[in-house]
Parts: sequence; C-alpha cells; structure tokens
Amino acid sequence: MTAPLPVAAAIEIDAAPEQVWAAVSDLGRMPEFSPELRKAYVFGGPGLGATILGINRRKAVAWPTTSKVVRWEPNRAVAWKTRESGATWVYELEPTATGTTLTGRRVLPAYTIGSRLIGPFIGGAAGHDGELAAGIEATLVKIKAAVER
Repeated sequence: MTAPLPVAAAIEIDAAPEQVWAAVSDLGRMPEFSPELRKAYVFGGPGLGATILGINRRKAVAWPTTSKVVRWEPNRAVAWKTRESGATWVYELEPTATGTTLTGRRVLPAYTIGSRLIGPFIGGAAGHDGELAAGIEATLVKIKAAVER
C-alpha cells in the first residue's frame, strides 16, 4: 500500500480569530461543515481530552470513529486523533491584517491496520485520500461561510 497523500488546505476568513474559533472549537458542529462526517457526539468537553464519537459516510458505507482531542489552544488551534485510522485532524488559526487564515490538515505518517481493513469497503484508502483532500477544502469553505454570515 502506498503512503498517505497530503491532505491540507487554507482559507482566508474575514473575521477575528475569536469568531473563527467559536465555529471550529464547537466540535459537535463539524458535521455541518464536513462532507463525510454525518454526526459528532462530544463527551467530556469542550477541551483537551474530550472524546468524539463520529459517524462517517462515504457513498453507501457508514462507519463509526472514536477520536480524542489532543490539542486545544483557544483562538489558535484544535486537533483530534482518530483511533481507527491513526489520523490527527488539525485546524490552526493565524491572525491576519484583515481577519484569520484557517488551515486544516490531516497528519497521517502511515496507514494503520484500521485503514487497511476498512479501505476495501470504502473504495481503497488511497482513493479515499483524494476525497479527503477535496473534503478539507469544502469544510473550510463552509466554515468561512458560516463565520462570515
């Protein structure tokens, strides 16, 4: 199996970091923004150590994920690590002269056994990477629209 493809994107948002943080740190809202995450239940949060039970869907296949918040820096960054795939999803905020740059990325040095097992059921892990790359861009566009409303 090949190495995971990079999954990252950035967008400029015409809002202060505090406004962007209000959307990004509300992890229960992530299904509103993500094309794959359909439900998110947050336990023990918000904040570092919170657990997220997610329900994902890709085409006709749905599956649960369990994640733990591993980074929580108000108005700067939030990240959670997904147990099944080993991926860490990171959202970082950087103030600019006119608002905030929001960067979203997936950190995944190698596919895990979980990725290899579920891969065939969702059309292959490598093919899924391409969809996730497009998905992170779509997620950022939706966050921007929600914050700038």
